Amino acid sequence: MKIIAFYLPQFHNIPENDEWWGDGFTEWVNVKKSKPLYEGHYQPRIPLNNNYYNLLDDDVKKWQVDLAKKYGVYGFCYYHYWFSGHMLLEKPMEQMLMNKEIDLPFCICWANEPWTKAWVGDAKKVLIPQNYGREKEWKEHFDYLLPFLRDPRYITVGDKPLFVLYRPEIVGCLNEMLDYWNKLAIESGFKHGICFAYQNIDFDMIKGKDDSRFDYNIEFEPLYAYRDMFANQHKYLKAIRRNVSNWVGRHFGVDLLHYGENFFNKNKPISYDKAWEAILRRKPASKKNIPGAFVGFDNSPRRGKEAKIYEGATPEKFEKYMTKQIKRARDVYHSDMLFVTAWNEWAECGYLEPDEKYKYGYLEAIKKALENNGEFEYASSKSSKDK
Repeated sequence: MKIIAFYLPQFHNIPENDEWWGDGFTEWVNVKKSKPLYEGHYQPRIPLNNNYYNLLDDDVKKWQVDLAKKYGVYGFCYYHYWFSGHMLLEKPMEQMLMNKEIDLPFCICWANEPWTKAWVGDAKKVLIPQNYGREKEWKEHFDYLLPFLRDPRYITVGDKPLFVLYRPEIVGCLNEMLDYWNKLAIESGFKHGICFAYQNIDFDMIKGKDDSRFDYNIEFEPLYAYRDMFANQHKYLKAIRRNVSNWVGRHFGVDLLHYGENFFNKNKPISYDKAWEAILRRKPASKKNIPGAFVGFDNSPRRGKEAKIYEGATPEKFEKYMTKQIKRARDVYHSDMLFVTAWNEWAECGYLEPDEKYKYGYLEAIKKALENNGEFEYASSKSSKDK
């Protein structure tokens, strides 16, 4: 089983963040200032040995790769931020490309939302809108991605490089752009083009959507679990809100999805166990579905009292649920991939990396879950062979 963990690069300084939020802002600023909101609330999260790392240090990236290999994480899916040629947080991925000692399989997810103040709890404030342009802009973006797609470490499905799009529903030129990218990929030597997957649930929930350009739909957790648990609450209001937000996103590059969120959320902690029960009950809607998993979720370091919190996560529970989900990935989804949220989403408390409370517990849980399914040796050998 290929355990692929989403990877956040927001752990180094960039000029834009310094300008918008003060000198030295990284995700660690949010993590350090977090406080418990109620008795028993596990905050702040502290990395083991106070390892508030800088992702511009290649030794940090090598350390991450060594951990991933040791515990059976097959690869990383790097979030990529591109705004009509303006990039943010691109350096860790570029450094990884140039340093072959950072030898773990990887793929890319274009986090194609507008850039907002979500990092500090205000997703309504747009700093950089997302405009997709036409063929000139599409080719510029493809040309930037091409060295990554050609890298022998890049994750492929058959002979097609796997590329994930976070939110297809806000791309007005979606089919044209993906068709053009496939054309460019074939011209660049990829005989069968690109394997496209999408991640966010909002595209999946559009009735009558055209997903013909996508090979896969990644069940991004815990978003899918949240939908399953609360599908019948305010169903029609949610649909109106989602449709309006998608339309505005496609036409103006502005994200309205976060408006009205607290009306539905009510800021009540959600049961980690019930979320996992929803995940383990779900049957794939089609052969395109790739199963997901989540370590935990609590975005109070970013959003404070407006946070969404899944309460009750432990490494022991994660091992139990992952053991079942790996088996379901193989036997129910007929998939050799399972996407985990996340490797290092520290400000959303979805991380496999070691912390002061649980040490290496969540990584140990991955290893044990693979071992429980007779998959650990396979995972370890594949992460070496597929480079």
